Amino acid sequence: MPKSTEPLRTARELPTLVVAAAVALAAAVSLGLARFSYALLLPPMRADLGWSYLTAGAMNTVNAAGYLVGALLAPGWLRRYGARNALLAGGAGSALLLAAHGAVTSDAALYLLRGLTGVASAATFVSGGLLAARLSGRAPQAGAAAAGRAPSAGLVLGLYYGGAGIGIVISALLVPPLSALPGAHAWQWAWIALGAAAGVATLITALATRTLDPSGAASAAGARLAWSPLACGLASYFLFGLGYIGYMTFVVTLLREQRLSPLAITVFYALLGLAVLASSWIWAGLLQRHRGGGAMRLLNALLALATVLPVLSAHPVAVFASGLLFGGVFLSVVASTTALVRHNLPASAWSAGIAAFTIVFAAGQIVGPTLVGWVADGAGGLRGGLACSAGVLLLGALIAWGQKPLVAPAEAR
Repeated sequence: MPKSTEPLRTARELPTLVVAAAVALAAAVSLGLARFSYALLLPPMRADLGWSYLTAGAMNTVNAAGYLVGALLAPGWLRRYGARNALLAGGAGSALLLAAHGAVTSDAALYLLRGLTGVASAATFVSGGLLAARLSGRAPQAGAAAAGRAPSAGLVLGLYYGGAGIGIVISALLVPPLSALPGAHAWQWAWIALGAAAGVATLITALATRTLDPSGAASAAGARLAWSPLACGLASYFLFGLGYIGYMTFVVTLLREQRLSPLAITVFYALLGLAVLASSWIWAGLLQRHRGGGAMRLLNALLALATVLPVLSAHPVAVFASGLLFGGVFLSVVASTTALVRHNLPASAWSAGIAAFTIVFAAGQIVGPTLVGWVADGAGGLRGGLACSAGVLLLGALIAWGQKPLVAPAEAR
């Protein structure tokens, strides 16, 4: 019998980065396609359906509420079905629900679909995070990786979360041209295309991960977790969820208000997605070195800077610098929480640790879009809303300062 702390057991081993890349497509579905595509869809939907900023933000709030429900249910799903099965079920559900967005126009139906999509995407994202954490157990420490023998654990984790960039780039390529088609409700075609893309990505993940042992992943799902030793990390991550989602919801709308051309906006969003992909390599060493809140502190501070840049200036240089910096940082904050869990908790508690961070993340996302939309409907406009987001992110950086390692480096896995 293999030990419960063994990483994933396979009948025929694939290279770790190949498997990690396949799992990363789950992040592309759960974040890039199921959530972040909405920033591109919001302007045509708002113009067509007559939404206020509050209503537009509330759509993402409902999605985040569904995500919170999914995060709360995820540990039970992991225990019962295993991480890979939960991941694939969530991916398939997300694909169907995204396509269903293209069949409705009423606010009530869209609220329902956004909420259900949040539930499905949480199942995929939490399961993928657990698989990525265990896959990183195949990787050596940074010194061995530097010697050229294998990728570091930080790179494996960063690659998973950076996979959301694939979904962002796909969204940038699909949504603007389809939303501009002639006829009523042209944005519906974009939702259908996103659903098809999510289905293809989930199929690729299923084929490339079919040798993963679901029982090994599920065995990590049973331990309980005391939240208090991770209090500063959890609080910082809550503020990250509250702050970043305002940018990702409304930045495209702000750029349209600042009269950037449709082509420039498409390039901006595609570059943001490419920067997400690059972040896997940029921050791998940081994730490997910092066992406390150091990575979260630095990354949240950089995000605050990226968020405030388009508030301070509409110049294309500031706008594109904002997108590149934001894309190169924000999902590495998510990766830093999994690294924190992996550095400080036994493998049996990884699932509970990842779920805890996902829950506070989802709670922050529930508040964020509606708060920014409410501010944007006032005299400050979208610039005021994004300035509020930047302040929240900066506060998150300060709080992360208090998160200390739970174990000494010699004790860490």
